[in-house]
Amino acid sequence: MHVHTNDSGNSHAFNARKRVVIFDFDGTLADSIGWFFGVLNDVARRYDFRQITAEQREELRRKPPLDILNALGIPKWKLPAIAMHMRALAAQEIDQIKLFGWVGDLLLELKSNGVLIAVVSSNSAANIQLVLGPHAPLIDHYETGATLFGKSAKFKRVLKTLNARPCEVVAVGDEVRDIDAAHRAGVASIGVGWGASHDDALVAARATKLAVTSDQLKDILLSR
Repeated sequence: MHVHTNDSGNSHAFNARKRVVIFDFDGTLADSIGWFFGVLNDVARRYDFRQITAEQREELRRKPPLDILNALGIPKWKLPAIAMHMRALAAQEIDQIKLFGWVGDLLLELKSNGVLIAVVSSNSAANIQLVLGPHAPLIDHYETGATLFGKSAKFKRVLKTLNARPCEVVAVGDEVRDIDAAHRAGVASIGVGWGASHDDALVAARATKLAVTSDQLKDILLSR
């Protein structure tokens, strides 16, 4: 399977191995998308937005964030309460959320190659560290509780904290909003094809590269 590259139309070209990798958590490192969609209709009833079928879920995976909100009928003012509720639910059901099996080995290999690792997520630090378990100390910096459209500011804080230039950084995420945030922060991006957004949506959002498998992600991140 080929590794998609979108460098030609992207100012944040990926020409060398990066010194800092910023990972999203849910859907990227943690296999939590099934859990998320499993609780979504209950949350919809609680906060009075549209419930979805399995077919509509696949349609949503191809949409950018604002279109998803419109399709679900969620006004922006409800987002903070919904996000807080989702974090609390995740804490209650944390045993249902697991890391993908390859994550520990990848984090160890990145560290052994001198790469600094950050996690930027809408989830809470406590939830993330519980799921990471023994791998949590491998993360150099956490920026958590990001709002739906607030990740680029978190990325910039990572750069400042880790004293990194944008050209030294790549952000890895499974959602269009991760790719959009990377553009706004001036850093390269890798869209991963196993999470919330469909491959086509990540390409349309101009991810610098697309990894459809964990092996592809490893090859991109550790390329000589």
